[in-house]
Amino acid sequence: MSKLQLAIVFGGKSTEHEISLLSTRSILREIDKDKYDISLVRIAINGNWFLVDTVDAIESIPITLIPSKYGTSILAIETGQIIKTIDVAFPILHGVFGEDGTIQGYFRMMNVAFVGCDVMASSACMDKDLTKRILRDAGIGIAPYMVATPEYKPDFAKVEKALGLPLFIKPANLGSSVGVFKVENESEYNEKLKEALTYDYKVLIEKAIVGKEIECAVLGNEKPKASLPGQVIMNSEFYDFESKYVNKDASSTQVPAQLPDDQLEVIRSMSIKAYQAMGCEGLSRVDFFVTNDGEILINEINTIPGFTNISMYPKMWEATGISYPELIDILIELGLERYKRDNQLKIVAQEVK
Repeated sequence: MSKLQLAIVFGGKSTEHEISLLSTRSILREIDKDKYDISLVRIAINGNWFLVDTVDAIESIPITLIPSKYGTSILAIETGQIIKTIDVAFPILHGVFGEDGTIQGYFRMMNVAFVGCDVMASSACMDKDLTKRILRDAGIGIAPYMVATPEYKPDFAKVEKALGLPLFIKPANLGSSVGVFKVENESEYNEKLKEALTYDYKVLIEKAIVGKEIECAVLGNEKPKASLPGQVIMNSEFYDFESKYVNKDASSTQVPAQLPDDQLEVIRSMSIKAYQAMGCEGLSRVDFFVTNDGEILINEINTIPGFTNISMYPKMWEATGISYPELIDILIELGLERYKRDNQLKIVAQEVK
């Protein structure tokens, strides 16, 4: 039986470029190489595409994808030759230009199956403001917040009255807690708001929620399933970039979360409801706050969650009964299933006279 032609696309024009490399290394350690003929496609920080032999190779063969009579192909730019065809792409691109619908739209144009959410869900989930609006309309609890832009910066007195102190400032369209700041007073507010606006043109100012940080993994297309929820146990002030990826002593995780069984089931149910409200398919990780009085609020939804050896998404599925290699297989199968389903839709082209 011939192997499936799989392109793992990683790196990217993002502040989370290095996290993508960590995730890709983990996937390569766990994937069943007897099932897949793997092409490693690294997108450099400047946006150029390269076919590489290893994750750490900076540059090799400059390439692009093209639709051709052979299917979707990898084309060597310098020679104009087709190197190989692709059956499915697996984007491991955290942050902008990867998790925001950009690469998904490109795969759509190139007519290739791909793992994960489609264009609309990716874009909407990436924008934390849009996510909160959609979840709120679906009757799902969110933390109170306000929005700032370069043209509109809410007055500190107004913000303090509405949201209290402390509060959090975060870019609307970044992940991995990049550019996230905890603010205690007016001087910090002005300083950190200015800094956050260097990362994004839209920034969330959010009420600080006291409680447990809970995560839940969702998997599937039309009939998604939710994993056992996990808990982030903090040894630092909040779950920032360093806590997630650098300082292993800053936080720990536990699956299942330290919550009563009935709350765990509510979180699983809310995760699926949020997943479907946002139009997600393939996979997503839904992040929650559970307050000390039992209120359950969704913080955000990550459509390409981390896949490092300490990342919660694969750990939660492992605790639920799906191993890391099995998880990779299922994700690829879901991408192929959606591609087949969507290609059955009718496209009517009318002649223009």
